[in-house]
Amino acid sequence: MRTTLRALHGGDHRLARRVASWRSAGARRVLPVVAEAAEHTKLWWGAAVLMAVAGGWRGRRAAASGVASMVLAMTLSNAVAKQLWERRRPPEEWLPREKAGERPDSSSFPSGHTAAAVGFTAAVCTVWPSAGAVCAVPTLMVAGERVYTGAHYPSDVAVGAAIGLTTTALVRRAPHLALRALT
Repeated sequence: MRTTLRALHGGDHRLARRVASWRSAGARRVLPVVAEAAEHTKLWWGAAVLMAVAGGWRGRRAAASGVASMVLAMTLSNAVAKQLWERRRPPEEWLPREKAGERPDSSSFPSGHTAAAVGFTAAVCTVWPSAGAVCAVPTLMVAGERVYTGAHYPSDVAVGAAIGLTTTALVRRAPHLALRALT
């Protein structure tokens, strides 16, 4: 078991170092824009407003489900998991000079940005699959950007995604649980 954990840890570090050192002109242009849009969940709030305004009843339902899952994912990842598990961010030495900038002081584990993005997108998919598919593109970009900028290890992103999927399941189940409690 210990050998397996050590191998996973080593692979996590190697992959983080490799992705963070990747020098792609396209990634340097696109990913900072994605990162800025995802900061403070602006991207997902904007998507929710657009769906609610232009998508009729389905859009409003998808937006409400997405926002509920996103808020729960952010709460679980940032207010609970980050307080329970302290993990340093990947070392700045792994980053090319042009990417070394301000990085968060909070625990690296798990990725709250990924949890929010996956929570929002997965919940939208359950109500309005085509809108969810559109949201999946920036969600994947956010997850990749978190490793590319050196803010997270791949395992931080994977656990953030798992939190987002879990909150989607909880949000979908909540109305059924409420009805059962009332009867």
